Amino acid sequence: MAFPAFRLGVFLLLLHVGSVANYPDGNVAMSCGGMTPEHGHVPQTHPVHRISVNQKTFKPGDQIKVTLSGPPFRGFLLEARDAENLNDPLVGTFTLIDAELSQVLTCEDTQGSAVTHRNPSKKNEIEVFWNAPSNSPDHIQFLATVVEKYKTFWVKLPGPVISLPNSLPFTTRGATIPLLSTLSPVSHLTRSFSASDCGNMKFCVRNPLDCDPEKDHACVFLSFRRKDQSVIVEMSGPSKGYLSFALSHDQWMGDDDAYICIRDHQTVYIKASHLTGRSHPVMDSEGHLEDMAWRLVDGVMQCSFRRNISLPGLKNRFDLNESYYICIADGASSDGYIYRHAQQPLVTFGKYNVIDSPKNIGGSRSSLLLKIHGALMFVAWMTTASIGVLVARFFKPVWSKSLFFGEALWFQVHRMLMITTSALTCIAFVLPFIYRAGWSRHAGFHPYLGCIVMALAVLQPLLAAFRPSIYSSRRYLFNWTHWSMGTTARIIAVAAMFLGMDLPGLNLPGPRKTYAMIAFLVWHIATEVILEVHSYRLTQKVEVLDDAKIQILQSFTAAEEGYMFRKVVFTIYVCGNIIFLIIFLSAINQL
Repeated sequence: MAFPAFRLGVFLLLLHVGSVANYPDGNVAMSCGGMTPEHGHVPQTHPVHRISVNQKTFKPGDQIKVTLSGPPFRGFLLEARDAENLNDPLVGTFTLIDAELSQVLTCEDTQGSAVTHRNPSKKNEIEVFWNAPSNSPDHIQFLATVVEKYKTFWVKLPGPVISLPNSLPFTTRGATIPLLSTLSPVSHLTRSFSASDCGNMKFCVRNPLDCDPEKDHACVFLSFRRKDQSVIVEMSGPSKGYLSFALSHDQWMGDDDAYICIRDHQTVYIKASHLTGRSHPVMDSEGHLEDMAWRLVDGVMQCSFRRNISLPGLKNRFDLNESYYICIADGASSDGYIYRHAQQPLVTFGKYNVIDSPKNIGGSRSSLLLKIHGALMFVAWMTTASIGVLVARFFKPVWSKSLFFGEALWFQVHRMLMITTSALTCIAFVLPFIYRAGWSRHAGFHPYLGCIVMALAVLQPLLAAFRPSIYSSRRYLFNWTHWSMGTTARIIAVAAMFLGMDLPGLNLPGPRKTYAMIAFLVWHIATEVILEVHSYRLTQKVEVLDDAKIQILQSFTAAEEGYMFRKVVFTIYVCGNIIFLIIFLSAINQL
């Protein structure tokens, strides 16, 4: 039974070989609009490359030197767009500096409106000239998609904004934030926030629920304290980029009142913003935040401000005397630009009025539906399926004479466990579709593997229901088909669980989750190998006893001793299996 490990390795290898279109020669004109490679994978969220320019202002006809640099990368796509509307057509054209590394593209019927790689060789830096047109918008922003390797790429990395002389100051639309120098100055906090007044004087959101930012650097903390007709807000958490929270009418991103603390080197800027859909925040130019202060210590960012409970005339600012879901997110920032949050936001379980009465609440970074989905799949394919397979493979002779409702005990246990596996899989399968209200385009291979597992989980019991009798000449065909489909389902289910643990909707703590899953696989495969080797040796021992014409009683005694060994190994395996299951279920519960 060393074959299951080999099959799993081969499958996981094939899983990483994809067969989708790749363009090593830079022929990516079809990606000009969305700037997304057709690689079938999810873009990275932590930028490691940057775009720089040799000047921040330009006039029609100027040539601006644009540099894309960072760790070695193989492919890229560089464009210039209207900074105030990134969905508008491309602006200007590019002139190459090194034609061996880069080439111009014809996008939107304009030759040279974008630049891409010429070959897949590794590069640390690309330099080109951007030619300013005569009818340029007031503000231009450079965007880049960078491909490090097939599965590792970044989409629409925001670069600097350059402006025409004497144009009005740029205000953010889309991927950037306003120039930080235009924000109101803030002062330093002299001491850390404290959770001592949570539930008494403050309305607090904390993760973990009992953490204190004064003592725990990993504590994610948000508090609201009413002061006359205003509210004092405190926010703290580990972040090297930005921290933010939003008030929302639902648990989804979009149409939310958000507040962001942005780190720029050793300074923190605080800004109100508005979220529209799943796009970047639109920063508010109104100066309605007062008493702003911040603190950076040991990788922890803390910021505070005060705002009025009601802000009449500001349509994007919510009144704080109503109930909202509260979302807390963090992510990376660079030179005044903020990027998509690094992990799923922490969202409260219900709506709350932050000035009604002080409370101490928590939240979750994963939807309840997705947590149930993950828990059911772990129970099904880590426990019931694994135990059911061992029972069928090694306990037929052990429990063949023990009957349960007219059938052999081993068969009834196997059937019960495998039907449970199918039922749990069916329930778990529909939950992500309910949560997403359809198919998720950003979940990589996981949903595709899940569909295969679902199909096999339904076909297996149907196939077993129509199995031929044990004496039928077609019985061996059923046995091989049943075994092949079951083994395939188990391998694909394990691969799906590996991938699912890293998806933002669940995102179990790593790398412990990977080590735990590998340990479970080793545990299960080692158990199968031990039982397989023991089964072979037991068969050989009984055959030797019979060939030597020793009494049948001796052969029976050897078999009984072997069966006892199997029961001991099986008991140990079940206990270990349950321990692994508890580890994963506890991790899901803590999200």
